[in-house]
Amino acid sequence: MGLPGGAAAGGGDGSGGTLADAVSGLVVLGCAVRVVRGARKPLTRLAALVLGLPVAGVALAAAGSVGATGLTGMARYLQVFVLVPAAVVLLVRDERDLRLVAWSFVALALWQGGVGVRQYLTGTGASYQGADVRAVGTFGPNDIMGMATVVSFGLVCAVGLALGSGTRPGAGNSRAGQAKTASHGVRNQRTVAALCALLLVAPLALSFSRGAWIATVVALSTQLVMAGLRRAVRVFAAVAAAAVVLVAGMGVGSQMLSERLGSITQVTDAPDQSVTDRYTMWAAAVDMWRAEPLAGVGLKRFPEERDGHASLALSSGSDVAGAGTDFHRQPLLSPHNMYLLILSEQGLIGLTALAGSWAALLVCGLRRATARTLGATANGRPGSARSAHPAKDCASIACGLLVWQLTDFVYADIGGPSTVLTAVVLGMAAWWALADRTTSEAAR
Repeated sequence: MGLPGGAAAGGGDGSGGTLADAVSGLVVLGCAVRVVRGARKPLTRLAALVLGLPVAGVALAAAGSVGATGLTGMARYLQVFVLVPAAVVLLVRDERDLRLVAWSFVALALWQGGVGVRQYLTGTGASYQGADVRAVGTFGPNDIMGMATVVSFGLVCAVGLALGSGTRPGAGNSRAGQAKTASHGVRNQRTVAALCALLLVAPLALSFSRGAWIATVVALSTQLVMAGLRRAVRVFAAVAAAAVVLVAGMGVGSQMLSERLGSITQVTDAPDQSVTDRYTMWAAAVDMWRAEPLAGVGLKRFPEERDGHASLALSSGSDVAGAGTDFHRQPLLSPHNMYLLILSEQGLIGLTALAGSWAALLVCGLRRATARTLGATANGRPGSARSAHPAKDCASIACGLLVWQLTDFVYADIGGPSTVLTAVVLGMAAWWALADRTTSEAAR
């Protein structure tokens, strides 16, 4: 994921396989072998139901496709929304493992963000408004959302680690020295996480990705609400100060950023071509759904059906240049809205199955976060801390990542190397919401 030339093997549209896809396949295979051998307990009934719910809609839509495209589309959906998330649920043993994955996200985001900031400063990024200043990391201009997605995930994880306690209440209470050392370590971890979050603000801004900005604001707001009002005010003040320093004090793309922010609301009042294309494809997706309301037009058939449903306002493609790539036009092969893509290709059946699965993850995750926090507050009996500790950082990370992804799906869909990270995020959210804790703690 962090190597140069991270584009899909299948071409510029990001529809082909990647090295990350191959690695995720090996992880799923290894997890399946461990389950068969008894080294890992199978999923709980609830987890199997929630994660397996999308299979019905995907299979039905694949049956309605022509040729091999339906099978490749089905494999992709099962990989991202069923197999890899299930493997994450089975392989993550406890909160420490989840924190390790979160720190891995932060490290990857810092690397990609550092590359992106360098691209902006040296004029070697993707083309934006006639200048090669758009930060895209190692993903290249064909996948402009790749770096923005990675940096956003890292930022959400860093904020979650900074807001949460990171330890079990009562840990080390029998020995004052151990308790003091553990408390000091937690403070250091939270400080480092907060610094990482501030560092990631700049590359996220320089990605000029409106969808990532909106999703990050929604996710961080959710995390701050979960953390409490007092802590939310402190974090908001720190982020606001960082934004002022970066944009006003250092002049980091202030004019471009303000224009990009303004374009978010420009739907009818002189919108740029990218906004026009987006809403035109949204309308085309809705028109496809009206033609086939229950099962959709079939997996991977949006590009074939697009011209028959889109208006003349749709351009022939988006301009791609910079970051070592010659100018070319990239075809518009999806509506850049996951919900409308599912609705058009899988119909109401597919959207209900997938969106229902995601909604169940969100509800169960938030309920568990609330229940454990209340349990830790109300139950002060000896021996109850281990079962009722809030693990606020894990709750904030899992719920924040899921909220980010569900919000971003309004402005993006799956495709490219970063799609595997989407699968991992869904797995982290599923582990927090649905995993069997008793087995995990006994295994430790």
